[in-house]
Amino acid sequence: MPHAPCPKGLIVSCQAPVDSPLHQPLVIAAMAQAAVNNGAVGVRIDTPSHIQAVRACVDVPIIGLWKQVIAGYDVYITPQFHHAVAVAAAGADIIAIDATMRSRPGDEQLATIIAKIHQELNKPVMADVDTIEAAKAAVNAGADIVGTTLFGYTAATKDFTPPGWQLLSQMVEQLNIPVICEGGIASPQMARQALALGADAVVVGTAITGIDIQVRAYKSMMSSEEL
Repeated sequence: MPHAPCPKGLIVSCQAPVDSPLHQPLVIAAMAQAAVNNGAVGVRIDTPSHIQAVRACVDVPIIGLWKQVIAGYDVYITPQFHHAVAVAAAGADIIAIDATMRSRPGDEQLATIIAKIHQELNKPVMADVDTIEAAKAAVNAGADIVGTTLFGYTAATKDFTPPGWQLLSQMVEQLNIPVICEGGIASPQMARQALALGADAVVVGTAITGIDIQVRAYKSMMSSEEL
C-alpha cells in the first residue's frame, strides 16, 4: 500500500464551474501557483487537463479528481476506476474519490477501486465521505485519507449545512488515518477551528477561488430589498 503524503495545513481547491471563463487549464494553474506562492501546502484539482497544467507549475501534493455526471447515479467525484487512471496519469499525487455508501456506475465496489488504485496506479486514496458510517467503511476498504467533503451534499445529509464539525470530531476520534476537513470553510477563523478539532489539513475552495459564486452572493445580498 502506498504511503499517504497527507499535507499538513492549508490545501486550496482550485476549481471553477464548467460554464465559467475561469474553467481553463492555464487559469486554474495560475490559481494554484498563487495559492502555493502564498503558503498553501497542497492543492485539490478537478479534471485531468487541469491537473496536468497545475503539475507543470507546482511541486506541492496535488489531490486530483474527475467530476463526472453519469445518468442514474449520484456519485460524481471520480466515480469509476478508469477515471482514477486518467487522474493519476495527469500527475495527481493523491486520488480523491466519492466514498459514500451510494451505488457506483458499472456496479464497481469501493474496496475494489481503492485496491486497484493502490496496486495498479501506486497512489494513495482520499475518501470523500458524508457520514461517520461511510468514513469507517472507507477505512475498512483501504482508504489512506478521509475527508468531510460530501457532508451536506447527499440525501443522507441534505438537511445539514457544512462544515460538519461533529462529523470531523467523530472522524478524528474514531479513525486511525489522516482526516481532512473540507466543505463550508468560509474564513481563516473557521480553518483554525478545524485544526483545533484535530484535522490534519483543511481544504478551502469557494472562499478563496470561487469568484463566480462569491460575486453572485455579493450581488444577491446587495440587491436585496431588505436593506
